[in-house]
Amino acid sequence: MTADNRVTVFRPEDILGFIPHALGLWPKESLVAITLRGQTLGATLRVDLPGERSDRALAAYSRRIGEYLEADHDADGVLLAFFSDDGWDAGGAVPHGLPLLEALVRVLDHRGLVLRDAWFIGSDYWRSAFCTDVECCPLPGRPVDQILDSRLNAEMVFRGSNVLESPLLLGPEDEPVRDPEFMRTEDATLGELLRLWRSRKAFEEMLDVWSGVLDSGRPAEFDCEAAAFLRASLRVSAWRDAVVVLAAAGKTVACGGAEAFGFFDQDDDEQGSLVVPPGLCPPPPAAGKRTPATDVSVLRYGDVLLGLYPENPDWRRLTSLDRVLAMLSRRSGGEARAATLTIRGWIQWCRGSGSFARELLSQADAEQRGYRLAELLAEVVRRGTVCGWAKSKSSAWRKFGGAVA
Repeated sequence: MTADNRVTVFRPEDILGFIPHALGLWPKESLVAITLRGQTLGATLRVDLPGERSDRALAAYSRRIGEYLEADHDADGVLLAFFSDDGWDAGGAVPHGLPLLEALVRVLDHRGLVLRDAWFIGSDYWRSAFCTDVECCPLPGRPVDQILDSRLNAEMVFRGSNVLESPLLLGPEDEPVRDPEFMRTEDATLGELLRLWRSRKAFEEMLDVWSGVLDSGRPAEFDCEAAAFLRASLRVSAWRDAVVVLAAAGKTVACGGAEAFGFFDQDDDEQGSLVVPPGLCPPPPAAGKRTPATDVSVLRYGDVLLGLYPENPDWRRLTSLDRVLAMLSRRSGGEARAATLTIRGWIQWCRGSGSFARELLSQADAEQRGYRLAELLAEVVRRGTVCGWAKSKSSAWRKFGGAVA
């Protein structure tokens, strides 16, 4: 944490102006909850507003929000912001949202969290949930331009933060190049990898290749052979999952999980070696060096995919992986592009951005209908499940690198 990462909140407009920068987009039909640790803003949670408004549904929804917020063990207070256009035309935005607010207050009180303030925000107006002074909070509310013109919003823009109107991460520049010749190279590479995918030696060589890529910084671009190799490795589902685990938890966990799943079925003296494009060749391992043995009973890929293990992921490598996958997704379409979009969606979910995750997973499904991992992760996001890492301030991804307010 450094002083340069901190900004000061003076007014409610500053807090509401900070929310879109923390999320990367302007929320719509969303509840945003921010934990407080004394006078410092903590974790930011965004979830869709409930579709059903019965007392029972609101109570269940509020309990789930309370469980998420309780994960911030140092929190002593909460701020709530309701982003919705429902009810503003009739001048009844506040009464319409009050039943949900009341249900949330009951849950927060039960869990020892003080609701410090709450606001309702529409496309044109915003207002405090508790202010009844028409001079302070005229009907239907204050102009949203006050949020956009706030001091904190201006400072965040000055620092380079940008806010999207919608969770559309992919633009025209991300469209894949449909190159038949490249796809023939990729298919041929895949055939070779499938011959060796259950070889322990080949598996570790593949991980070493990806380690070199992730640790080398952001490459300008991959040549045809290198891109074909990396994309083909993601078309082997067991290797694709291992790359994800490698980035988040390291090679030992990736190998231990593969061992636990029983990936390997070839004897050491029968194992072949990968033919790696020159630009991707990892440094030669030391003589006789192998990944150290470990307790594979705890190294399950599912725990990593849900953010339950390790205690703190390698966010630097995950950021590098996201950048590399963005490049590879532009090389061509098909199964490899679906894999890159799916993993990028998972990374967004790990960062706590369900909206961005949902968009990328939808794009993966559009690229290849029925892509299984995308379907499974989309269901996790749809249910509102929060990544394990995002529940703790010590392990959560920090967009701004430290405390910001």
